[in-house]
Amino acid sequence: MKFLQIFFVFFAFVFEADSQTIDSNLREKVDVIPSSGFTQPQLEVTTFMPTGDGPFPIVVINHGRAAGDARFQERYRPILAVREFLRRGYAVVVPMRQGFSKSGGTEITGGCNVYSNGLQQAISVKRAIEWASSKAWADSSRIVVMGQSHGGLTTLAYGMDATTGVKLLVNFAGGLRQTNCINWEGTLIRAFADYGEKTTLPSIWFYGDNDSYFQPFLWRDAFERYNKNGGQAELTAFGKFGTDAHSMFSSRDGLSIWVPVVMARLEKIGLPTSVVHEIKSSADITPPSQSTFASIGDVEKVPVQNDKARDGYRSWLKAAAPKAFAIHPTKGSWASTWGGDAPYSRALRNCEKFANDPCKLYAVDDRVVWLIE
Repeated sequence: MKFLQIFFVFFAFVFEADSQTIDSNLREKVDVIPSSGFTQPQLEVTTFMPTGDGPFPIVVINHGRAAGDARFQERYRPILAVREFLRRGYAVVVPMRQGFSKSGGTEITGGCNVYSNGLQQAISVKRAIEWASSKAWADSSRIVVMGQSHGGLTTLAYGMDATTGVKLLVNFAGGLRQTNCINWEGTLIRAFADYGEKTTLPSIWFYGDNDSYFQPFLWRDAFERYNKNGGQAELTAFGKFGTDAHSMFSSRDGLSIWVPVVMARLEKIGLPTSVVHEIKSSADITPPSQSTFASIGDVEKVPVQNDKARDGYRSWLKAAAPKAFAIHPTKGSWASTWGGDAPYSRALRNCEKFANDPCKLYAVDDRVVWLIE
């Protein structure tokens, strides 16, 4: 029992560390949407603001679902996308749904009913948009809602009952992989089809051929049936992307795929697309050169003290660059980062917050940089 307690404290801290990052260059702020009654708990929400007082058009970005307990999932900070919209004068709202991170309540799964799951997740999105719309900085007549993975499914579910000011839905590799459910792929396809039947808003879908969660037959069938039932979706099938197309949205290399498509559509519907602000990037360190300690894929050689850390490294291997994996040489703490700003220094910082001592980079991108002193 003591081991489990130590593990959960450690696990929570690894994900909590990055959630404490606040970037003043992005006018980032963490807020709480108050609870309402017994069925609507408080929600954690992050806002990012461009220069000025507004009112700004709004982009809402919905998070995916990481493996494990949703309460330990870190606060979502899709910095690359945030910067693209801040540069064009949008405010960005990133809610954590019920049961995730510091949002209250418990995660509502809906069992194997993925259609219901999406509807329940959409309640948190609706509350976040209502909250944002009440603020002086918000232009509630110009709203874009997007999401990645589980957040993409949530976005399309929300589209069935969206507020009047929402103009566009954007789905990045949307869905929910439920391999413990019988015929989960067919159930997911039917959920998309049902969403399309009740949605009048236009949407853009992004999927790649080497998506580790959703095979091409699934998203192509879902797209076809969504539109056949009355949906107004456009598909950008971008082929293979890195080692896993599921990570396209969070990758710097993915910007050249989705930004032009989304901006062209925003321009078509009269929303701003011109760059009007310069947003300063956070500086990163220069990582060490490649070492001969081990090959990047040799998980057993990673100098960590337990299988959970090795599992973390395995997951990190699948992520898109830029990325980093940091370890404390003796205390066993570790942290992994990918995407966003300054992933190398961010990994060290997250690791050191738990170790209370300097950590070292074990690997960056596609190479091991660990040196034995």
